[in-house]
Amino acid sequence: MKFQTVKLQPGLYFVATPIGTARDITLRALDILASADVIAAEDTRSMKKLLEIHGVSLNGRPVLSYHDHSGEGARAKLLAHLEAGRSVAYASEAGTPLIADPGYHLSVAASEAGHLVTSAPGPSAIITALSLAGLPTDSFFFAGFLPNAKKARQTALEALREVPGTLVFYESPKRVAAMVADAAEVLGGGRQAAVARELTKKFEEVLRGSLSDLAGELPERQIKGEIVVLIDRQRGEAASEDDVEDALRDALETLSVRDAADAVAKAYGINRRKVYQLALKLQKAE
Repeated sequence: MKFQTVKLQPGLYFVATPIGTARDITLRALDILASADVIAAEDTRSMKKLLEIHGVSLNGRPVLSYHDHSGEGARAKLLAHLEAGRSVAYASEAGTPLIADPGYHLSVAASEAGHLVTSAPGPSAIITALSLAGLPTDSFFFAGFLPNAKKARQTALEALREVPGTLVFYESPKRVAAMVADAAEVLGGGRQAAVARELTKKFEEVLRGSLSDLAGELPERQIKGEIVVLIDRQRGEAASEDDVEDALRDALETLSVRDAADAVAKAYGINRRKVYQLALKLQKAE
């Protein structure tokens, strides 16, 4: 891949890096990494290896460590570079900075100081998993890692019971079986779910099924690697046509046809296209 060395405007550049396959990096990400005055990384060894793979030379530029445990001192060094009018590229070990990865406090501090803060988007385990899980993607809620302790984990799951979208979690291979079993108990074993592991890597795998089925299957398997668990939203009892029509009439009093259809389809967990067609009929009949 042919990256370019360009003159960057002073500021902080968040750079998404591959979650597995090194060639998933974008050309713009390579441009920024090749051009930034300073490179900061959650893991400097991983960053240097990535630069080596893609033939990006440091040419004497510093590669500084910055992660959740770095503290004020490391952040102050990066802010000093920004104050001096330099461009700083920051990347977490894999994926998109700030998304269950370091970078939030650095972003806030740089923004409050008036510096440019921008991003070179790219790989994300969340989005990759959503595209493969076979679950609705019209709305989703990323809840990160659940607590380790069983009771705390179940309490956290209970709080998410009625979220009107696909639930997305990160989980460790040691706890994934227990986590899915708790989800089946708290959210209901009939909910559809998926367990995705090692995304974009050699042993990529997506297990799909109900929470009950997966809870029974996972203890029998040796699950390894980085894992994303996805769980479908709560599905209510089947709504009658009269219920849907009444809900649409109410929604159309304040919403457009499109927004009313979206709201009612999500509320009842039914096909949006059918609800939209009914909303059009109701609007014409008025």
